[in-house]
Amino acid sequence: MKISMMLSYAGGFEEAVGELGELERAGLDTVWVAEAYGFDAPSLMGYIAARTERIEIASGIVPLYTRTPTLLAMTAAGIDALSGGRAMLGLGASGPQVIEGWHGLEYDAPVTRLREIIEICRKVWRRERLEFKGKKYELPLPKDRGLGLGKPLKMITHPVREQIPITVASLGPKSVEMTAELAEGWLPTLWLASKAKQRWGAAVEAGLKRRDPSLPPLEVFGGGAVAIGDGLERLRDYSRPMTALYVGGMGARGKNFYNELFASYGYEAEAQKIQDLYLSGKKKEAEAAIPDSFIDGTTLVGPRAFVEERVAELRESGITSLRVSLLGNTLEEKLKHLETLSAIVK
Repeated sequence: MKISMMLSYAGGFEEAVGELGELERAGLDTVWVAEAYGFDAPSLMGYIAARTERIEIASGIVPLYTRTPTLLAMTAAGIDALSGGRAMLGLGASGPQVIEGWHGLEYDAPVTRLREIIEICRKVWRRERLEFKGKKYELPLPKDRGLGLGKPLKMITHPVREQIPITVASLGPKSVEMTAELAEGWLPTLWLASKAKQRWGAAVEAGLKRRDPSLPPLEVFGGGAVAIGDGLERLRDYSRPMTALYVGGMGARGKNFYNELFASYGYEAEAQKIQDLYLSGKKKEAEAAIPDSFIDGTTLVGPRAFVEERVAELRESGITSLRVSLLGNTLEEKLKHLETLSAIVK
């Protein structure tokens, strides 16, 4: 079981990457770089490639609507070359508020687009002469579109790897099924181990039945905040602001995928209350409305025995690689938690 973490760089990107080098030496396997509507992920990933030696560098995630399929493939291949074969292309649909509001693009057919993007990326990395006709993408453009001068091309540079790992952030049954069928990895959000098989088991199983046997086993990333030691239970509350943001404010009323997921775990009334409070500007009240049972079930914070039980539960629920956030006021505290977690998973 590998250990990954999302890079937090609120205190400065150079400072965060400086810490990352220490975490890499302490056993961290993968770092995720987010992209919302701030800095782009690939630029930061290239910087990480130059400052690290072993760690896998993953976009977590690049919104699929924001680049052409070929540019996604080129970007991943470039980072893979810079890092000596350590890149992972994390893709996801993001949400309508970001795609239509920030990028000015229509939010349509995410599952179809993801399926076609994955196929096109792999053609590019294999340096095939690119011809593709799908429902959303057609390469080259047909003669009756544009100037009619498009021609099939192949990548002029040689990628380090013919198949760069693709991990998809998906939540809905159809997108999860497609992920299990086609992708190397799956990056779910708000994973509650005790309810995971009930929520996603059928979709994963359906996708795996159609999975190409040449693909590796599906890697599934999940976990939560980490602080290991006696008397640290109060630190579980550090997960409340992010959970409230996702459940309450990450999307419009009636179009919040995370709220729907939270409700599907059996928290229907709580999901409604959290959203009402959050959208009314009462963020602290929204955080307080998150049930303790959810916070306890989605964190790895507490005595070592508790964390060992949680890791075992995550494994049983289908998680193959941990995705964590390390709690601590100092780098030394974070390193201590990472070292203990590494010992537990090994």
